[in-house]
Amino acid sequence: MESVERIQISVPGHPYPAIIESGLLHRAGELLREIVPNRTRFVVVTVAPVRKHWGEALGASLNKAELQHVWLEMPDGEKNKRLDVLEDLAGRMLKAGADRKTVVLAFGGGVTGDVAGFLASVFMRGVDVVQIPTTLLAQVDASIGGKTGVDMKEGKNLLGTFHHPRAVIIDPAVLSTLPDREYRAGLYEALKCGFIRNKDIFDYMERNRDRILQREQEPLEWVIRAAVQVKADVVSADEREGDLRRILNFGHTIGHALEAETGYKQFLHGEAVAWGMVAAAMIAAALQKTDSETARRIISSVLAYAPLPKVQTRGKRIARRLTTDKKTVNGVVHFILPTELGRVEVTPDVPERAVVQAVEELRYLSQSV
Repeated sequence: MESVERIQISVPGHPYPAIIESGLLHRAGELLREIVPNRTRFVVVTVAPVRKHWGEALGASLNKAELQHVWLEMPDGEKNKRLDVLEDLAGRMLKAGADRKTVVLAFGGGVTGDVAGFLASVFMRGVDVVQIPTTLLAQVDASIGGKTGVDMKEGKNLLGTFHHPRAVIIDPAVLSTLPDREYRAGLYEALKCGFIRNKDIFDYMERNRDRILQREQEPLEWVIRAAVQVKADVVSADEREGDLRRILNFGHTIGHALEAETGYKQFLHGEAVAWGMVAAAMIAAALQKTDSETARRIISSVLAYAPLPKVQTRGKRIARRLTTDKKTVNGVVHFILPTELGRVEVTPDVPERAVVQAVEELRYLSQSV
């Protein structure tokens, strides 16, 4: 397997690789024998669309490696990222004979990864999990870093744990069946990596927009590798979101509020983050944290990968919603604002009027694009 790309996530006491190569799903069983030796019992947590398209390939690979496995399907969609779904999965794991040596395979997108990771972290006080992400958003972001969680009606991921996987197995080939809207939603998270830390990603995605949207293998794999490297570097330097890791929340403050305010029914996560990044650029320019040209380039590059759902929520409702965000510390909302392309800063002193104004501008802008 010398041709397989491995990017190390070097968290203290628990380093693990993100392994990237087209066609890797067909060799997942072989990889798992290497990653979790002496483990032969696996629980595959997935959703029906993923199992329909790729379940046969994964199952055949596990069978070839003589790895016993059972399938646990959970309901699809952000609205099902809830505690009752977690409890149901745990009950079915027990009925399937799972024990503390069982390995959970999180086989799906970000919702599946978050729920299956949380399940692994609390089942019998913790079992191993391997992430096998099948959406672009999960491949470049959600599957790496050990964050797990479920939502409450008050907001996203308010209940969760840090539980790092033993490995992340990334096969870009599985993106061929991803609906176009979900594919684009993942591209916004890749763009985020260019905005916050690696301007080369921004430049590359700006130059190669058409090829990336057409899912050409070479540029797509370049984007995945580069974005995974950014996530790996940040998580390795700051495992528990003490300081540096907070930059990964660029676009998420208003993005999460938009999702929660609309009941997780109007926006895919990446789409909400896209609008959140546009809003952050507007706020940064208004507060003179960055220049107008930088803000313009961020906004135009996001919208180039549109269309995005319209923003209809009023700015004041979003401002109120922010008080329950996980990134609020001692009652103060912390924003991640761009200063230049490839650099952002944590800003705790954003006035409410700036938030309201930015969301009102989103409402206007979303009607015209």
